[in-house]
Order: sequence, then C-alpha cells, then structure tokens
Amino acid sequence: MKTVLVTGGCGFIGSNFIRYLLQKHNDLFVINVDKLTYAGNTKNLSDIEYSKNYKFIKGDICDYRLMDDIFRQGINYVVNFAAESHVDRSIENSQVFIQTNVLGTQVLLDNSLKHGIEKYIQVSTDEVYGSLELNTKDAFTEDTPLAPRNPYSASKAGADMLVKAYFNTYKLPVVITRCSNNYGEYQHPEKLIPKTIINAINEQPIGIYGDGLNVRDWIHVQDHCNAILTVLEKGISGEVYNIGADNEIANIEIVKFILRYLNKSEGLIKYIEDRLGHDRRYAMNASKIHKELGWVPRIDFFEGLAKTIQWYKESQKWWKDMNLI
Repeated sequence: MKTVLVTGGCGFIGSNFIRYLLQKHNDLFVINVDKLTYAGNTKNLSDIEYSKNYKFIKGDICDYRLMDDIFRQGINYVVNFAAESHVDRSIENSQVFIQTNVLGTQVLLDNSLKHGIEKYIQVSTDEVYGSLELNTKDAFTEDTPLAPRNPYSASKAGADMLVKAYFNTYKLPVVITRCSNNYGEYQHPEKLIPKTIINAINEQPIGIYGDGLNVRDWIHVQDHCNAILTVLEKGISGEVYNIGADNEIANIEIVKFILRYLNKSEGLIKYIEDRLGHDRRYAMNASKIHKELGWVPRIDFFEGLAKTIQWYKESQKWWKDMNLI
C-alpha cells in the first residue's frame, strides 16, 4: 500500500481532500501532518479518524527532524496544503507566513529529495499572479509572470519558486497547482462566505471592503479536490496547472445572494475602509488542465453556494465550538 503525506490536512481544503482521496482510493494510506494552528481542526476529519487507512500526526512542517522521521516511514507522494493563508493576518504580521509557507516548503522539498518520493504536489494560489483590471477579459495563464501584491501571496510565490528550483536543479518530480478562491464545507469563519453566512444567521453586521466590487473566480472545494487528485495521478513533473471554474463574481453579489437565501435584510451590509493593497480582480484560464489532463469542474456556483449555506445552517455546533463568533 502506497502512502500519501498530506500536510495541513486539518484545514479547509486539506481535510476535504483527505476525505475525497480515501473515498476514491481505498488502496492508499494517508498520513496527515498538521500543526493545528487556529485554522486547523481535527473535527474536520472526525468521521475518518479511526480509519485503517489514515494516521494523524500533530507537527510543524518546519521541524526538519520530525519530517525526516515521517518520511522514513515510507512516503510515496506529498501534497502540501500547509500554509498560513489569510491576507489580512499577513498584513498585520508577515513573519509566520514566511516561516511556514517558504521555510516549511523547503523542509518538505529537502526530505522529498532525500527520501526519493514519486511525486510532490505544491498547492498554491492564483494570488501569486497579482491583480487584474475590472471590465477586461484578461485571465491568468500558467505563463503569467508572478506579481504578488501582499505578504501572503509573496510567501506563496516564494514557495513556488523554490519548488520550480528543485525540479530544475535536482529533477525532483514536482507539480504546482494554482487555484482560484475556494468555498464549501468546513471553511474557517474568517473567510468571506462563511463569515457572511454566520453573521447573517446571527443578525450581525457584514463588513464589505471598499465598494464591494472586487471580483474573484470561485470554485467549490470538491471540484478543487478532484483537480488535485487528477494532477496527482496524471500531472507532468515540472508543470504548473491553473485550477478554476470560470465563476467571476463580485464580493457584494455573493453577500447579497447569501442574505436573500437566508431571508435577511441587506441593511446588515456595512461598507468599511478598503484593505491595504486589495487586489481588484482575479480570473483564471484553466484550459491547460482541461486539455492535457481532462479535468473540468462539475459544480454550478450558485447551487454549490446554496448547499454551502445550508451546511453552515445545519452545522452550527461546528463553528460555535471555535469560540470565534
């Protein structure tokens, strides 16, 4: 039985990926390493914690000795989700972002090289490409130069460059995925969609940066997980694959949809001072992964959003237990 090391597997996307991977491949064993920062939650995987195909290890990917011990257990594949990922927090203090996102990636790459893994997947973000203008048809491709505009995206771009360097220098079998904004079950309440849902349920003000017209390309986390698995199975070493669902929507429109679904007043919306360096628009050209690997998204945005709202309505214990609301 081959072993997949998933780092950051107690977070939003990582936990969804582990569950999805084990549903599709009962012939794989998953080791989940997570530091359990505020964004990591073991309850995200409570339904599989006793599975014979799953093992959780609390640990920091920056801990070289720990990671070396784990790799010695016989790791075949690495999927690196471990990252500090909230832009607002990176603006307040960037140090932990550089530590985890760059130095942690370097530790994983060194151990992957040392122990001869078969494939390493670096889960990155569209934010490394920078910002696009509104009212254009421009979209990021894999050849778009990296132009990060905040400490979070700069740390992810730095990690991507390290990953590419390990391929070019050592021929380490690495692949980078860059995905657009995710939404779905188990997303931390600091993010736009769950925060809006929870505040609306609680009749609390919903803060909107600037004019609310910042545009993001949204993808359901299950579609993202399917894309990562496709890259793990078919992706070509040294390549980058953009992942997106062609759902460009302004933040304010998402908030208004959530309020309509929950039958709440738009009077809850409060426009606040814009975030420093707030990227105006992201848009992904994902034609490469469509053509070369045969992956396409399947979940309609508004249907997926409605199901996500319903999940948060029915899972109030999950988010109330975080003591954040």
